[in-house]
Amino acid sequence: MSLKSIVRELKEMRDGIGSMSRRASGGSDGRGGHGRAGSRHSWPGLWAEQQQPQRQGLGQEGPQQQQGRWANLPPELLLDVIQRVEGSEATWPARRQVVACAAVCRSWREITKEVVKTLEECGRITFPISLKQPGPREHPVQCFVRRDRATSTYLLYLGLSPSLHGENDKLLLAARKVRRAARTSFVISLVPDDFSHSSSTYVGKLKPNFLGTKFTIFDSQPPSDAVVLPNNKPSKRQSKQVSPRLPLGNYNVATVTYELTVLRNRGPRRMQCTMHSIPAQCIQEGGKAPTPTGTIQSLDEQASNVPTSKGKEPAIEFSSTSLSADLSGLACLREAPLVLKNKAPRWHEQLQCWCLNFRGRVTVASVKNFQLVASVDPSLNVPAVEQEKVILQFGKIGKDIFTMDYRYPLSAFQAFAICLTSFDTKPACE
Repeated sequence: MSLKSIVRELKEMRDGIGSMSRRASGGSDGRGGHGRAGSRHSWPGLWAEQQQPQRQGLGQEGPQQQQGRWANLPPELLLDVIQRVEGSEATWPARRQVVACAAVCRSWREITKEVVKTLEECGRITFPISLKQPGPREHPVQCFVRRDRATSTYLLYLGLSPSLHGENDKLLLAARKVRRAARTSFVISLVPDDFSHSSSTYVGKLKPNFLGTKFTIFDSQPPSDAVVLPNNKPSKRQSKQVSPRLPLGNYNVATVTYELTVLRNRGPRRMQCTMHSIPAQCIQEGGKAPTPTGTIQSLDEQASNVPTSKGKEPAIEFSSTSLSADLSGLACLREAPLVLKNKAPRWHEQLQCWCLNFRGRVTVASVKNFQLVASVDPSLNVPAVEQEKVILQFGKIGKDIFTMDYRYPLSAFQAFAICLTSFDTKPACE
């Protein structure tokens, strides 16, 4: 049987499992209502298809999975099939076939997790967890951001630039600017139509201070291999959870600071990013950045095992034993965090403007354009080439269209949150 035939029958089986799971749930889960909204190639449908068999796998295997014609393939043959699919489908939207392999049953999912490497190793975004993993070292991940002024929404897509009709644009993350009485904030989600903190698609948020000079990036989950307590307490409107299996938490993973401009000159902005969850040693030769390998909802399994009394929500304590069996994560907090600074532009006499070499990825002059490089201590003995390497660059290419290129050790979520700071009003910096 050819590979295309296997993939075709795999898709039919996946659709069958998804429909049976939806009929079984009967619409009792409030999160399923927005599963198909958004971009044609956004995460909701793919993520739901992957998570439905996974939730069944937490207990006993369902009868539909046991009787599947592909569930009992020999491990050697199954490994060869998934390796062929993973090797042939390198880009989106064809990459969704790899996600379909993980949605068949538990055995397919385990083999797929072994075949699909991390983003740093393979340079390919496959599952939603890839958005929390550091990018590849050798080349940047090229994305673009589309801004919707009417709804104050910012959409992050994978690719060099927007396609003609948007059919092949892969939506990675979405953010919405929420205005309150005193200040604004950005809520980041996997989908463009659900920005609730209690939703399963909630990824994190970005909060500025009143002057717009300091921004704090919060992650919905604690960093990989590190023990960090939530920085702030849940507000009253967040205290009621939709599901007791979704623990609420905002973990301070980074701080972005803009230099205060007293004389209000029209020069370029000066920014500094302190990555609290990334140690500075990771950019050394042989260094390693924290890399999550589970799923974004991996804390659900921990919460489901917490005993609860009648009428009370579970009290979840995040400690070194509940988050990670490896206590080496405590050492990450004692290490110096990675600090990024914007690359200083040069003044062009003929053009009479500040210039940076974006290598053709930025075509419109804007105060929002920037490049970030590592600011390391001389004692770390980091080569000058590594210090000059651009880790994140962001710039304008058209009306409400911006490019975003990031690489190791930043993740897509961290890079996107940093870029969102350039969209907020900064009365003390301009």
